[in-house]
This record gives sequence, C-alpha cells and structure tokens, in this order.
Amino acid sequence: MAEMKDESEDYLAPHYINRSNWLRAAVLGANDGILSTASIAIGVAAASDMREPVVLATLAGLVAGALSMAAGEYVSVSSQTDVEKADIEREIQELHDMPEIELQRLAEIYQKRGLKKETALTVAQELTQHDALGAHIRDELGINEISQAKPVQAAFASGAAFTVGGLLPFLVTIFLPLQSLEYSLYGFALVFLIILGALAARTGGSSIGKAILRITFWGTVAMGLTALVGYLFNVNVG
Repeated sequence: MAEMKDESEDYLAPHYINRSNWLRAAVLGANDGILSTASIAIGVAAASDMREPVVLATLAGLVAGALSMAAGEYVSVSSQTDVEKADIEREIQELHDMPEIELQRLAEIYQKRGLKKETALTVAQELTQHDALGAHIRDELGINEISQAKPVQAAFASGAAFTVGGLLPFLVTIFLPLQSLEYSLYGFALVFLIILGALAARTGGSSIGKAILRITFWGTVAMGLTALVGYLFNVNVG
C-alpha cells in the first residue's frame, strides 16, 4: 500500500516545464556571472602584473553585470507581459463584438487537435459557457500559468544568480597566487561551469553530459578569446 502511494506521488509530481521560467533566468544569470567576471579577470590579469587592477575590474564587472542582468531581464519580460495584456484586451473586445465567430474559431482549434467537428463544437460551447475568456486565452493565444511572463521573478532570479556566479571567480582573484592567476581562473571557472551545467540539467530533467559539454565548450571559447585580447594588446595595467 505504501509503495502504491509513493508511485502515485511520483506520478502526480509537477512536470519540469513548471520550472522553465525561473530556471532559464537562473541558469542564464549564473552562467553569465561566471563567464563575464572570469573573462574580465583573465583579460586584465593577462595584461597586468599587479593584483589590485584585476580585483577592481572583476568587482566592477560583477556589480555592473548583476544590475544589468536584472534590469535587462525585467525590461525584456515586461515587454512580453505588455504584449500578452494587449492580446487579452483584444480578445475581450472580440468576444464582445463577435461571440459567434469566436466560438467557431475555438471549435476549429479543437478540431485541428483531433476532435470530430460535432465534438469540437460541443467542447467549445461548454468551455465558453464556463469561462469564455479563459478558454480563448489558453487555447487561442497559448497563454497559461506556466508560460505567462513574470518580470519580477525573472529579474530577481537572473540578478541573484549572476551575483552568485560572479562571486566565485571574484574570490579566485583575491586568494590565489598572482603568477598563475589566468590559469587558475580558467580552471576554477570550468569547474564552476560544470557544476552549474550538471545542476541545471538535473533540475530540468535533461541530459547532464550534453549540458556539461555545451557549457564548458562555450565557456572555454569566451575566456580564451578574452585572454587573447589581453595578450595581444600587451598593455601593462598597474
């Protein structure tokens, strides 16, 4: 009996898609935090023989990046929210002006999904009687509680994740030896990215191996190009 109860709880557990909004913002923020601050630190370290410029540049990049990520995410998702609200307002007007056409449109949607014409019309009529606007928002516009834009949630998740991700390479610039700082930053950043990729994949229910490969490859490219810029300019920052 207890085993059947456990199986039932697992079966009824929320799907991974419920985590998509905050998980996307958090992974993007943490990934950008690690890469941006590590890349800045590597680039400055490659052109400097002193620790202070590296630490200062990394801290500035951390603060500016976190604020930029949060603000950018909020503005971006707010724009999506504005579009959703405009479509909902238009749908309210259409339901008021031409309810029969809207009913037929809803029935056609269900028919395209596989219902017979008569069944589709019956379903559309019953849903319209129950909650006409809700049915059209969900099935015609494709907006639901999972996909609906949440600007504050996205901004907080992105900004906080960037801060956490950026703090890791920032600590490396403070405590590790200056002589091999570029290599230390690269190595630790890769470790941080691997951990992030594994956690994100596990949380989202996707392949851990693919996530790690993807995030480490592009991380290596970003940090390598930034280090190359520091070496090419050959400027001594001090």
